[in-house]
Amino acid sequence: MNTVECPHCGKRNRVPAVAEGTPHCGQCKNLLPWIVDAGDDDFAEVVEQSGIPVLVDLWAPWCGPCRMVSPVLEHLAAEKAGQVKLVKINADEATVLSQRFNVRSIPTLMVFRDGKVVAEQIGAAQAHVLRPWLEEALHKEPAS
Repeated sequence: MNTVECPHCGKRNRVPAVAEGTPHCGQCKNLLPWIVDAGDDDFAEVVEQSGIPVLVDLWAPWCGPCRMVSPVLEHLAAEKAGQVKLVKINADEATVLSQRFNVRSIPTLMVFRDGKVVAEQIGAAQAHVLRPWLEEALHKEPAS
């Protein structure tokens, strides 16, 4: 369980990594940004089986560009509350996923729909680049 602050009323809410529907604030009932962590063991359940699109951030604590892009991603998750789940994966700890997705540089961002990658962005980018990239990915149909 992760804790997310409601952007509407400021209440801190526990948000599960996996749930039916989307998280709402326990106090004001508004949609919450769905921001959780995952790794090798729970990736399939948290990302691939998600009922809504998932923005995956493969990052590392020592990575400066990763730390720069993280607030942008969290802001986008708040803007798109109810439409996207942000899943942060520490690439140093999730070596199986890093190999599976051939991660050579971090941050590596991927958008999943119906369990499939529909968009990928390698390296840090500013909000004016990531916002339209995410918007386009949210409307892209996964390849069969």
